[in-house]
Amino acid sequence: MLITCPYCGPRDVIEFTYQGDGNRERPDPASQNFEAWNAYVYDRLNPAGDHNEIWQHSGGCRAHLRVVRNTLTHEILSVAFVRGDHGSTARRKAEDKA
Repeated sequence: MLITCPYCGPRDVIEFTYQGDGNRERPDPASQNFEAWNAYVYDRLNPAGDHNEIWQHSGGCRAHLRVVRNTLTHEILSVAFVRGDHGSTARRKAEDKA
């Protein structure tokens, strides 16, 4: 499976580390709501189809990426930086290469 890092380009999945479900909302760190924390830590969905995930390019630029992947076919539908501040730098670098 190839993941196209916006900064480094297409790379093999072995360079990436799966960080988890990109749809989960973390409870407030100061919260003492044990049910909310229990749900955050243990409850997982197992969707069939397009799924929003967080990956880290641990073998490359170390950026955290938001990847939309089809869980049935493993097709990567989109890849973007988790934080938008890297986007303009990646676009400039890609344009300089062209």
